[in-house]
Amino acid sequence: MIKILVDAMGGDNAPAAPIEGAVKALENDKELYIILAGRQEVIEAELAKYNYDAARLEIMDCRDVIDMNDIPTEAIRKNESSLVRSFRLLKNDAEVAGLVTAGSTGATIAAGQLILGRIRGIKRPALCPAIPNIRGSYTLLCDCGANAECKPAMLCQFAVLASAYASAGFGINNAKVGLVNNGTEEHKGDPLHQQTYQLLKKMDVINFEGNIEGRDIMIGDVDVAVCDGFSGNIALKSIEGCGKLILSVLKKEATSSLSSKIGSLFLMKGFRRMRARLDFEAVGGALLLGVKKVVIKSHGSSKARTITASIENAANIYRGNLIGKVEDMLSRVDWDNLIPKEE
Repeated sequence: MIKILVDAMGGDNAPAAPIEGAVKALENDKELYIILAGRQEVIEAELAKYNYDAARLEIMDCRDVIDMNDIPTEAIRKNESSLVRSFRLLKNDAEVAGLVTAGSTGATIAAGQLILGRIRGIKRPALCPAIPNIRGSYTLLCDCGANAECKPAMLCQFAVLASAYASAGFGINNAKVGLVNNGTEEHKGDPLHQQTYQLLKKMDVINFEGNIEGRDIMIGDVDVAVCDGFSGNIALKSIEGCGKLILSVLKKEATSSLSSKIGSLFLMKGFRRMRARLDFEAVGGALLLGVKKVVIKSHGSSKARTITASIENAANIYRGNLIGKVEDMLSRVDWDNLIPKEE
């Protein structure tokens, strides 16, 4: 069995969405064993709505909840909260493979570092969502918000982490890596990006393709897009907004006149296929890369289907031996000679 913790109290739609998502994941994957963390009586009342395999589900009673407005470093002092107790169990129980939460991003990152701990050698963990691309697959955007300020050494590690994720989660070996910049030429960018470019060129452990522009995240030919968390978060939110705009305009124009309504009937299957291809929720949330076990941070507004996808993705990443692949790739880089001393 693959044991996955689910923070039943995290997110705007908790506990309904996490619990429904967990039940569906149990139904889809017979190898899963789920631990729901939260107030027992609340979870039991919600579970009463469903039929599920009780032998593969348990409840960890947690009396406190971390609010989205809590300061991250203070939030993780709530020792009886569902998120903090989940991270402690994840750290101390070798049988627990991963954690899924739609709770506070800041608290998740803080707990990942301070409770679970980073993989040896990793400077900072990074958030890495899978972005649908024009090829019908996904581009991994790393980092998308965990680190607003970065140094070249961190960006180089993000390239390694996301390349390992591409292999463990999607079966993409020798993933093509691009550095998100304001132009594709080697000399483009500020000192951070210019220095990072030169370091990435020297790293045999990754398949570095050079600079890419923001548009190439979705329409380019790379599997991994490396960027600092500030730029990555702006890119991610811009992509999400663009997707919503396109769907909204299509819906409005399809119902704007009688002829449009008739024409849209013939295009309905195509619209559905397009929506499915652009579905950000298909693989759940963003993976917190660089910590010692699998942690997936789903969007705060996640519905049940997103939680289900996050749980299934966590199990698949564990099966793909993500942590082992990260450690192997890190060990094949001569960091002392690669990175200048000030890094």
